[in-house]
Amino acid sequence: MSRIEWTDVTWNPTRGCSRVSPGCEHCYAERQAHRMNHPGGAYEGLTRMTARGPAWTGDVRLVKDQLDAPLRWKKPRMVFVDSMSDLFHSHLSGGQIVEVFSAMAAAPRHTYQILTKRPRRMAVWSKIYEDLIGPHLWFGASVEDQERADERIPWLGVTPTAVRFLSCEPLLGPLELDLDGISWVIVGGESGPGARPMDGAWVRSIRDQCVRESVPFFFKQWGGVRKKATGRELDGRTWDEMPAVRGGA
Repeated sequence: MSRIEWTDVTWNPTRGCSRVSPGCEHCYAERQAHRMNHPGGAYEGLTRMTARGPAWTGDVRLVKDQLDAPLRWKKPRMVFVDSMSDLFHSHLSGGQIVEVFSAMAAAPRHTYQILTKRPRRMAVWSKIYEDLIGPHLWFGASVEDQERADERIPWLGVTPTAVRFLSCEPLLGPLELDLDGISWVIVGGESGPGARPMDGAWVRSIRDQCVRESVPFFFKQWGGVRKKATGRELDGRTWDEMPAVRGGA
């Protein structure tokens, strides 16, 4: 099971990635992958050590022996797809993407949360494979600052799906969000070594925007080097709102 508060389990049918924006600077997946970059390891050849620490090489692989994992899970689950990669990375072919889409279509009892920093490519390929998309596929975009929100939300908006969601994590500044067509917003501070601070005013502003637009709001964490110490409460309560739509076919 996953330690990520807004999902039940992570599933990584692809491995590897590369940095594309400021939110990637302290990538937790990069650090975790580097621990498995050894001969015979799951991430062999996908990271390298630099003067600033582990870094992705940019190689991305489809892991075929992981494609049938959702079929083996009998109880319906909320599944975060590619927590250690990006399904819409340019180094994955359309054929490889459709293999993942087909695997999700084969097990529609689960709800799949597909989050990307490359929503333009997501919009393109999800339209091509629209016949494989049902209410059990949720598509999301990471928007850590205003520039990324302005750039990525329009592409998310034209992606065919029952649920479009935003992950504002790590939140690096104040955001004014276009929530038209958005079903869910997640907010979280950066955690781990070198974590950049998050201003509470930024969080409250996003929460208030969601409340005004009746969009479910999920506050994941304050973050910091010791995220357990900072907790998840915002103004005396936790915010664990979720969209009503689920898979389960």
